[in-house]
Amino acid sequence: MAVFARFDHAAAARAAGLHLRPTEVVVFGDPRAGTPLMQAAPTLALELPLRVLVVERDDGRTVLVAEDPADAAARHDAPADVAPVLVRMRAAVDAVMAEAAAAPAISSKSYV
Repeated sequence: MAVFARFDHAAAARAAGLHLRPTEVVVFGDPRAGTPLMQAAPTLALELPLRVLVVERDDGRTVLVAEDPADAAARHDAPADVAPVLVRMRAAVDAVMAEAAAAPAISSKSYV
């Protein structure tokens, strides 16, 4: 998988003279997984590549939040035959979040 982009929303807020707790979105994926999904349901391109939100909570703990790829696929009426790809994508998100959550600064991970 490749990291395609990192959006530091807190830095953008500071540049605009505003305050936002540390908030970053990491965009990552693999075209070999995402392309078949977009072929099956073209509007899924709005949801891909995958994203993980890294945000500091009010209590100072950092959490990771992601969306289950199957939920996104359901919203875009993806056909049932893409289910194996979605399972692999969920496993990839789980692995990314588990690896990141092993860092002492990360306190939890969840799906929305």
